[in-house]
Parts: sequence; structure tokens; C-alpha cells
Amino acid sequence: MNLFDMIGPVMIGPSSSHTAGAARIGRVARQLLGEKPVKAVVSFHGSFEKTYVGHGTDRAVTGGLMDMGVDDERLRRSLKLAKEEGLDISFQPVHLRDAHPNTVVVDVTGESGKHVTVQAASIGGGRIMVQYLDGLEVGFSGERTTLVIRHTDAPGAIAMVTHILSGVQINIATMRVFRREAGGEAIMAIELDQRPQDNLIAALKILPAVSDVTLLDQI
Repeated sequence: MNLFDMIGPVMIGPSSSHTAGAARIGRVARQLLGEKPVKAVVSFHGSFEKTYVGHGTDRAVTGGLMDMGVDDERLRRSLKLAKEEGLDISFQPVHLRDAHPNTVVVDVTGESGKHVTVQAASIGGGRIMVQYLDGLEVGFSGERTTLVIRHTDAPGAIAMVTHILSGVQINIATMRVFRREAGGEAIMAIELDQRPQDNLIAALKILPAVSDVTLLDQI
């Protein structure tokens, strides 16, 4: 354990778990959406449900959806700013089976109509774990640059992606692959040691089995 683990990140308070972690969850949902959000339904589980108003968790998630960092002073005013910018956001309780007590589900729709559902937990010290994307398990922390690749579960799909990454000397720190069913929709969540260039992202997007590629910078 290091000092950061004990005192948490530089942040707008009051709580690293309920505020900083929640802001990071909102921000990763924004990045996964890939565009300006216009509507969001935020569902709080466990201790989040009980304390989200007092700890500012609602403001934190809203600020994250508006691309604010954990130390952005505007987090305190995020609900007002969201209304001014046309973001329709609402909050509700949810009861999830076997979920971390600080879990939030963010259903967010962008200006083009694109929609994503992100389930993530704030696990302490401002750290998070993104557990599900649109119902598929992903399991990444957001602490490293991360590629989230939607693809068809097909022979060679993973090999083509890793071949492109190794070809430009980008090392994979962790990689998880999940699918709905054989031959169906699947997701790769790949945490990297280096940030890839835009031309590499473009090369990944045109692979035969790939339907979407999102690059998440460190949150």
C-alpha cells in the first residue's frame, strides 16, 4: 500500500469513494459514449443509494458525464450546469445482486441517439472498477490507457488486434475478452502501457470483425 492509497487523490470532497470515484465513473461513461450526453439515468446501489445526496455523489457523477476531472471545482455546481447545458439527468435506487456496495449504473444517451449502459464500482481511494458495458462483463480500472473493442466473436479476431499492437511495440498490461454467445457480440478490454497513435486506432477500426473501438485515457 502506498501513500496515495491511504489519502486518496487530489479532489473535490468530501469522499474519495463517494465523490472522486463517482466522478471517475461518470467520466468513463462519457468516454465510452464518445459524444456529448443529452440524457442520463443514474441508478445507485448499496451505500451510494443511502448517502448520495449528502456526499455529493449525484453531483460527482453528473460532473464526470460533463467531462470534469475529480479536482474540478465545477463539480459542486454540476447539477445546475447540466441543466444549463441541456443534460436531462435523473437519479434512482437500484438493488443489484452480489454487487459492491458503492456501485452505480449509468444509462446515458448522446446527442446522436447513441446509448450505453455502464455499471461500475468505486472501490476506495478514488479508484474504480468498470464491471459491465451494455450487459457484457469488461473488468477494467481506468487507471491505464484502455482500448475497449466491440467485435464479433470470430476466429482470429483477437490475434489480429494483438498483432497490430505488437507491430508498433505497444505492450498489453491486462486483457479481458467476454462474449454473449459463440459467434455473437463480444468485447475486448485491453489496458496498455503506452498510448497508441490515432492511425493505430483507425487500423483497428477497419478490421473485419471489429464494430467499434474506444480509447479511454487515464481517468
